[in-house]
Amino acid sequence: MICADAEGFAAALPPSGALAGLDLGTRTIGVALSDPRRRIATPGSTIRRTRFTADAQTLLGFVQARGLVGFVIGLPVNMDGSEGPQAQSARAFGRNLERLTPLPIAFWDERLSTVAAERALLEADASRKRRSQVIDSVAAAFILQGMLDRLARLENP
Repeated sequence: MICADAEGFAAALPPSGALAGLDLGTRTIGVALSDPRRRIATPGSTIRRTRFTADAQTLLGFVQARGLVGFVIGLPVNMDGSEGPQAQSARAFGRNLERLTPLPIAFWDERLSTVAAERALLEADASRKRRSQVIDSVAAAFILQGMLDRLARLENP
């Protein structure tokens, strides 16, 4: 089920359980996971994209292995707030994933998440090679953390 906003996503989620954050790129999908209490997002793995069916099966494997209860997909909105082709592609990915799982799916504005991830990796003195290996999953963690923070504010206004 695709949720229209964070409030709808919060209402669709069970009281506890981990979430996955996804940073959809053209060649890779960065994956981040939350703790079951939904407080902290941690970079996970990077999936090399092939075709949707294979990518979705990998993601659904995470659901089984990690007991995930929902997905947060980064929505690449333009700086002026408009949605371009990449945002449409992310929404299409969400609609296709929705057909394969009953778990709630939400979108999160990912503007500057990759920039923030790059900055964090530079501050951690990660080598260029290491940054290229983990940038997508770190960006996914920024996306997921944004949603986790929003959910926490909804819980404790």
